[in-house]
This record gives sequence, structure tokens and C-alpha cells, in this order.
Amino acid sequence: MFRLSRYISALVAAEEGRTAAAPPRRVAPGPGAGDGSATGPVVIWNLIRRCNLTCKHCYALSADTDFAGELTTDEVFGVMDDLKAFRVPVLILSGGEPLMRPDIYRIATRAKVMGFYVGLSTNGTLIDDDNIHRIETVGFDYVGISLDGLRNTHDHFRRKQGAFNASLRAIRLCREHGIKVGIRFCPTKDTAQDLPALLDLADAEGIDKVYVTHLNYAGRGNHNRRSDAHHALTREVMDLLFERCLADVRAGRQREYVTGNNDADGVYLLQWAERRFPAQAAMLRRRLEAWGGNASGVNVANIDNLGNVHPDTMWWTHTLGNVRSRPFSDIWMDVSDPLMAGLKQRPRPVGGRCGPCVHRAICNGNTRTRAFQLTGDAWAEDPGCYLDDDEIGVSGGGPRVELTSFGAGRRPLAVAEG
Repeated sequence: MFRLSRYISALVAAEEGRTAAAPPRRVAPGPGAGDGSATGPVVIWNLIRRCNLTCKHCYALSADTDFAGELTTDEVFGVMDDLKAFRVPVLILSGGEPLMRPDIYRIATRAKVMGFYVGLSTNGTLIDDDNIHRIETVGFDYVGISLDGLRNTHDHFRRKQGAFNASLRAIRLCREHGIKVGIRFCPTKDTAQDLPALLDLADAEGIDKVYVTHLNYAGRGNHNRRSDAHHALTREVMDLLFERCLADVRAGRQREYVTGNNDADGVYLLQWAERRFPAQAAMLRRRLEAWGGNASGVNVANIDNLGNVHPDTMWWTHTLGNVRSRPFSDIWMDVSDPLMAGLKQRPRPVGGRCGPCVHRAICNGNTRTRAFQLTGDAWAEDPGCYLDDDEIGVSGGGPRVELTSFGAGRRPLAVAEG
């Protein structure tokens, strides 16, 4: 996850002669040596695979049916005990649609009592007047609700008429009840044109956070990768986010802007800052290198509905072990698995354009699942990198793995400067 607001706030603070908060130091996962520095990874936990929607980019291939063999409440509680002992700081409760799990409130309440930061990742369509008080009582630290455009675009992408209205109602209910709420947006050639209006909506509704998640090639996201935002459009999306975030920071608005699933975003921000904030670019590079880019297998983990552990949510094709037969803490620290050994290695053993890239200390080789899905090699270059060869210091690197182009007729996104 790339916390765009944090870095643009630091640029503005430096420009104005103020001191921005120091970025958190990336440390190895695990209980550490008693110095209080090391923690476990953020765990994204797909507690249920069932969902009332069948979204085009769903990595879990969810459907509105029960899936056999999911962890029981008692099994979930046992895993939570191990996660707490392993010093996991954050649990993101996801699905499928997590609100379709009858014990979701028991699980979330216990997680809060144990001291986890607890997020709820939902499509929002099941949040209503009947359960908003239960959600409020749990005390979720954050509720993320998917909005992939305005009404027609969102309903088409989520494959359900009325989904937009229900999700927007959920956002308003969360705001009314004092719950921190954000929207998640996936830019593709089918949705990106709605991003300017969606950002206007976030402003009008007082939404706390905007999370733009680039398409990753897993589940239906892999089947529908021809709809991915091609490189030129990805750059337009990021340009728009940079300018909107900058305008909010300068206006004193506290909205968070976050991106995910494409760690080239950090490098692209650096290049933007070299033009807009040249005197602060060196400071930004230090902060970005401290962030360190892709954290799959290191500081981000996934447990699926069956208890299988994966390097992140996009690696359901690769299982490291199962919490029913082995504690998560043991599975996560085991580097006998070649993929985990490579993910934990720094620098990672990446090839293609990623190998000689001068910004590897920032992006850490970007996302490995896209490389694997297109080439069968987890260490090939990430085809989702939207930076040109000259921007990453690569020349004569051979043919580049390309995504499917959009074709003609697309209007550029509008970028608001102020």
C-alpha cells in the first residue's frame, strides 16, 4: 500500500519550512529480539468466500453460494491468538462479503478487545439501518467500501443493478454514525473515466479516504485483464490523484489518498516531485526508500476462508501452509518455500526490465503476480510497470511485456489543479 497523502504532505511541509513526521521504519516481520522494533505483517483475512456480487476483478472468484470447509468461529479465535502473539498489528476482515458471515461481529469485537487495528473490507450493499448500530458498536477502525465509478459504471462493473445506490447509502450511514469510511476504486478502461467525478463525490460526501487499487491478475481480475488500465491511462490516473491530493493538503483537508498493487506509483511520484518540488526531491527519495515498495511475503499476508496462508491476497494460486495444521507464525517465517525466500530477499531476484532498474530500492520489483500470470515466471519483469525505459535507467533491455492497448476514442482525464 502506497500512502500518497503522507508523501505529498511531507513535500508541502518541507516547502513551507515545517517538519513533517518521519516515515515509519520498515522492519522484518516476527516477534523480534525484545527491542520492540519488529512486528508481524498486516493480515488481510478472507473470512468467507460467499458474496452477493460477482465483480469483474474479484481475486477470490466469489459467488452467492456457500463454500465448504471454511474456518469455524473457534478456529478463527485460535488463529487470532497466534497472530497476537506474533505481534500482528492489523487485521483487515474481508471476503467475499464479510457481512454475510453470521459471526462477523463476534470476530471483529474480539479482535478489537485484543488490541488489533481492525478494518472491514466490504462492498457496502448489506450495510443498512438494521446493522449500522452493530457495526458502530464493534468500533471498526476503518470501513472500506467499493465504488468503481458512478451509478451505471459501478453497477456494470459489480454486475448488480442498484449496487451503487446501496453502497453510497452505506457510506452515508457510516458517516452519520462517526465511522471512518473510505472508498476503493479500481481503474480499468471501463471505469477510469469516472474517477474525476468520483473524487468530486468523495469531497461532497466528506469521505475520509480514497484508495485506488490497480488491477492485479488474480481470479476474475486475471480473466478480465484485457480491461486493465494501459500504461498511458494509468499515468493519467496517477497525475489526477497527485493534483487532487496536493490541493487537499494545501487546503488543510485531511482526506487520505492511498494506492495499491502497483509500486511503480512511488517512482512516478518521485518524478512528479522532481518537477513540482525539486528542492525536496532528495528528501522524498529517502522516504520512499525507507518505505521500500512491495511488501508481499514480508509485511503483508493473507489467510483465505479455508485457512490457507498466501504471500498476499493475489497469490491464491500459491499456498504456504494451512493454519489448521501449523501456526501462522511458523508458516510465515519459513523460507524453505522458494517463492517466500525470494520475496523476503532484498534485493529480490527479479529479471527483465526490473533487474537493472535504478529505482528497485523504491518499488522492490513491484508486483510479482502479474509477472507470473503473463510469463509463468514470478521473477520476470512486472508488465504493469508504466514507466518508460529511460525513466528507470534501462536501455537495450530487449522486448517488453505489454498489456493490451485500449484503442482510439478515449478522452483524457480532467486534472484539477486547485
